Amino acid sequence: MKTIMILFDSLNKNYLPPYGNSWIKAPNFQRLAEHSVKFDNCFAGSLPCMPARRELHTGRYNFLHRSWGPLEPFDDSMPEILKMNGVYTHLATDHHLYWADGGATYHSRFSSWEMIRGQEGDPWKGQIKFPDIPEDAKAPQRLFLPSREKLADIWRQEWVNRQEFKEEKDYPQSRTFKAGLDFIEKNYSEDNWFLQIESFDPHEPYVVPEEYDALYGEHIKKKNLDWPDYHPVIENSDDVENLKYKYASLLSKCDKSLGNVLDLMDKYNMWEDTMLIVCTDHGFLLGEHGWWAKNMMPAYNELVNTPLFIWDPRSKKKGETRHSLVQLIDMAPTILEFFGMEIPKDMQGKPLKETIENDKKVRDACIFGWHGNQINCTDGKYVYMRGEAVNTNAPLYEYTLMPTHIKSRFSIDELKDFEIAEPFTFTKGCKTMKIEVKNFNQHYRFGTQLFDTEKDPYQESPIVDIATEVKMANTMRKLMMESDAPREQYDRIGLPYDREVTEKDIIEYRERFEREYSIDKDIESSLEWEGNTKNELTAFINLVKISDKEKLIKEFKDEMKNRNSSIVTESIIEEFVKERVDEERKPMIMYFLNLLSRRK
Repeated sequence: MKTIMILFDSLNKNYLPPYGNSWIKAPNFQRLAEHSVKFDNCFAGSLPCMPARRELHTGRYNFLHRSWGPLEPFDDSMPEILKMNGVYTHLATDHHLYWADGGATYHSRFSSWEMIRGQEGDPWKGQIKFPDIPEDAKAPQRLFLPSREKLADIWRQEWVNRQEFKEEKDYPQSRTFKAGLDFIEKNYSEDNWFLQIESFDPHEPYVVPEEYDALYGEHIKKKNLDWPDYHPVIENSDDVENLKYKYASLLSKCDKSLGNVLDLMDKYNMWEDTMLIVCTDHGFLLGEHGWWAKNMMPAYNELVNTPLFIWDPRSKKKGETRHSLVQLIDMAPTILEFFGMEIPKDMQGKPLKETIENDKKVRDACIFGWHGNQINCTDGKYVYMRGEAVNTNAPLYEYTLMPTHIKSRFSIDELKDFEIAEPFTFTKGCKTMKIEVKNFNQHYRFGTQLFDTEKDPYQESPIVDIATEVKMANTMRKLMMESDAPREQYDRIGLPYDREVTEKDIIEYRERFEREYSIDKDIESSLEWEGNTKNELTAFINLVKISDKEKLIKEFKDEMKNRNSSIVTESIIEEFVKERVDEERKPMIMYFLNLLSRRK
């Protein structure tokens, strides 16, 4: 028996023809759907990239205990379990963050691996001279902000790397799939192997050969405008369209690569003994809800309700749709079961053999999210986003024995006061470092939201339904208990730890948020607020300068009184904010204020 898993990054389900898209040119995704089972209700678990990959290995949630980081010493790893039990495992990938500090233990769980360089400013080719950058290119502004990760270097390095992409065969995705195809050509007649072909695409930036842009004609006017920022949509309509169609161009290239794998499966009749899984880590916002990208906003379905296709040669089910609620954590146990391996007790995911055969339910509900943001729960109908109880987002800790972030080690300031935590149920008797999270919290403003996604599939109008919220809150609490979530995670989002949630809890929680997040009822009602000014001031006071809240409210009242005006303009807010932050932080504060004033 053999398995091929094709893992794309940032695949928006709504851009795929099998899920109803009518304008994307992706015939091989449609071909895949006709030769596999398509899942309508697959959800991500932990976001973004490496937290999701930890789930692919371990079959359990990451986000309740830790943010981005490597596999832990106590983690079960599906590829390693296969390797240790006679199944050869191979990874072909261009996901450059596998060899950054926060991903350095994943690839070495495989029997062999092939790493392709050059994606998203990967520090690959060395060049002292600053590269030539076309005028129609736009650097994501976040890359110029002060950061421990030195994100500004990515923009420069990206254009150094692009000089290497002269023909289609030179692009990282092309080289990645060639490596996977070479493995198949060499080993298709052998038995007992697992191949993971992993493409960083269609993750931004949307870099493609000209022929893929040509598929979308006049929709792409700026071929180098290919990197959406992690911020609200503020571009003009032409640039918005340009970015969406650049994503489409890259998705069409992904489609061609997928087709090459399907061709080999046809050529060698691998459908008889080879499982095929095509999935993604998470989705990506392309203007939906007024946002680009991920991380900065609530976990809308465009981000977490992900595409999934599985061909199982045992049941040979194809061209059918499954509606059961499944998750990324189910991939590891599904693959282990296919190879006849025992599933470790710490894996929370379920093997999908019978779900593929007849849509057998494997769970009633699931949870998902980012570490330290809202905790989310769905039962397939309702999506419940539970916000932080206080705007400091405390208490919050990382539990790890591998203290690294995406591209850095934990700082001395983070580490100097760490505690030793008692073992969790899944750490196999190991105690862990308990490290306080001191990062700026920017998700408090979203509060708690409930959506009926059957009636409102695009999550445009949150509902207030106390009885349903009680039910979803208790479901969330139960799933957190089953995950051995740290005690403080309940406190952080205002869930009782030792009893069930009541209607009174829900009402008091919502009233407290509205009371604490507001700035001052008198000035809110007595002043005329232009544009987004009220949200901007509220965000600045509640999320940037919370310790000075009462003082700032008084100062703003005095400011408006001295101006003898009742109209709050953008320039007044900008001046008020800039006078109260140090010179070095002004650009960063104003940038974040643009983000923080968005409440949906």
